[in-house]
Amino acid sequence: MRAQTSITSPMSWGSHIRASVILGIPLVGSHLAQMLTHITDVVMLGWYSVEALAAVILASQVYFVIFLVGSGFAFAITPMCATAIGALDDRQVRRSVRMGSWIVTLYGFIFSLPLWFLKPILIALGQQADLAGIAQEYTRIAIIGLFPGLWIMVLKSYLSALERAQVVLFATLMAAVANIGFNYLLIFGNLGFPELGAKGAAWSSVLTISLSFLFLLVYAHILPALKKYELFLNPLKFDSEAFVETFKLGWPISLTLLAETSMFSAATIMVGWSGTVALAAHGIVLQITSIGFMVPLGISNVGTIRGGRALGNKDKLHLKRVATVVFWGAFAVSLVSLVLYLTAPHFLMRLFLDPNEPDLNAIVEMGVLLLFISAAFQIVDAMQVAALGMLRGIKDTTVPMVLAIFSYWIIGIPSAYFLGFWFDYGAQGVWGGLVVGLSLAAFTMIYRYMRLQNKLTFDVQKR
Repeated sequence: MRAQTSITSPMSWGSHIRASVILGIPLVGSHLAQMLTHITDVVMLGWYSVEALAAVILASQVYFVIFLVGSGFAFAITPMCATAIGALDDRQVRRSVRMGSWIVTLYGFIFSLPLWFLKPILIALGQQADLAGIAQEYTRIAIIGLFPGLWIMVLKSYLSALERAQVVLFATLMAAVANIGFNYLLIFGNLGFPELGAKGAAWSSVLTISLSFLFLLVYAHILPALKKYELFLNPLKFDSEAFVETFKLGWPISLTLLAETSMFSAATIMVGWSGTVALAAHGIVLQITSIGFMVPLGISNVGTIRGGRALGNKDKLHLKRVATVVFWGAFAVSLVSLVLYLTAPHFLMRLFLDPNEPDLNAIVEMGVLLLFISAAFQIVDAMQVAALGMLRGIKDTTVPMVLAIFSYWIIGIPSAYFLGFWFDYGAQGVWGGLVVGLSLAAFTMIYRYMRLQNKLTFDVQKR
C-alpha cells in the first residue's frame, strides 16, 4: 500500500478526515478489544473474590509497566516503517521489524526477573503480605506470555504502518472472546477444570496471548501482498545499523511510557496504603478510564502512521492537516468520556462487582468520587497522547521523554502524595495529583509539536 499524497496534489480536508477515520476505527477497535481482555479479568475476578481482585490489580500494574516499557521499542517500528513506506524503501521495513524483534526479546529476558520475585518487592512497598503472595503467583505464570505479547506488539506496529489494522482488530477481538472462555473455565473451575482463582486468570492470559501471536505470525507470513517485504528473511541475522536506529528511537518512547504508566502504578501503591476497599475502587476506576483512553490512543496511532508517511513523502501541508484532524478528533472523543463519567458513575462501578459483595456500597461510593475526579483529566489526557503520536510520527522522541518525566514524576507524583496524605484526601487526593501531572504534560507536548511543525524543513528524518 503506497502513499499517494504529494505536494502538488494535496488531499482535501474531507479526504483527510475520511482517511483518518478508515485507519482509526480498526486501531481504536483493536485497543478497545485488547483492553476488553484485561477488563474481563478484572470483572470475573471481582465476581470471584475482592481479595483476588486486589492482588491481581497489584500484579497487573507491575506486569503492564514492564510490558508497556518493552512495547516502546515495538512502537518505534511504526514511524520507522511508515516513513520507509512513504519513501518506497521496502528493505528498511524488514530491517526495522527484525531488529525490533531482537530488542524486545532481549528486554523480555532481562525484565522477567522482577516479575519472578514480585512478593518481596510489593512487601517492601508496604503492601499486605497475603495480597503480595497471590500477586507473585499470578506474575510467575504471566511471564510465559510476556514474550509472545511483545512479539505481537512488533507485528501490530508493522501491520498498522501498512494500514492493515483490520487484521489486528480481528486478532484482538478473537483473543478477547477466547479470554472470557478460558477465565470461565480456569478462574471458577467450571466444566471439570480446576478452580485456580488468580492463577487461572494468569493462565487464561497466557493462552490468549499465544493464540493471538500465532494468528498474526501466520497472517504476516502467508499474505501475498506482504511477500515483497520478505519479513522472515534471515531472522537471526544481526543488523547493527538498524538495531542502533531502532534502539535510539525506541528507548525514549519506552521511558515516556514508563513515566506515565509508573505514575499510575505509584498511585496504585499509594492507594493500597488506604486498604483493600480503596484499592479495589481505584483498580475499577483505572480500568474504566483506561477503556476511555483507548479511543484517543487509537487516534494518536493514526497521527504516528499518517504523520510518518507525510515525513517520508516530504509533504509539510499533508503533515499539518493530519495534525489538525488528530488533535480535534482526540478533543471530541474526550468530551464523550467526560460526560459519561459524570452522568453514569454508579452504573459503571457496579458492572465490575458481585451484587452480593459485602463491601459493595463502600467500593462503589469511593469509585464514584474517583470517577468525578478522573473526568477532570479526560481532555488533557487525550490531548497529550495525541501530541505524543504526532511527535513520534516525525521521529521526535527524546524531548517528549524529558517532558513526560518532568510532568509525571517531578510534578504529578509529589502532588498526588501531598494531596493524598499531607492534606489527608486519601485516594481522591492521589487522583487529584494525577490531574496535575497530565495537564502539564498536555500543554508542554502540544507546544513542542507545534514549534517543531512550524520549523520543519524535512531534515527531521535524520535526527
